[in-house]
Amino acid sequence: MIQLIVSVLLYFVIFFGIAFILNMLLRRTWLMSFLYPIIVVMIVDNISTWEYFTNPGEAFSTAIKRFTEITPVDITILLSGFAGTIVSGIVIKILRKSGYQMF
Repeated sequence: MIQLIVSVLLYFVIFFGIAFILNMLLRRTWLMSFLYPIIVVMIVDNISTWEYFTNPGEAFSTAIKRFTEITPVDITILLSGFAGTIVSGIVIKILRKSGYQMF
């Protein structure tokens, strides 16, 4: 149970930080929220991205199989990372409305 709490907090903070920095550098508020599903696929499928181009039939079937094997704990952890990207976008929006032009 402790590992779940630490993992949820860690994923939230890591993806909040990455999204916040990406938002500051590129000035695209929701970019990381759109890229997050790609990152989740890379985490879950455990397949080289190149295999999707060289052997797409086997790569997609393996990826779908691995996605069906995800436990509710894993889903919770991955959703906390997505929540971190969304909260980062909200914080950036609030900072921009408050007058911080660097964001």
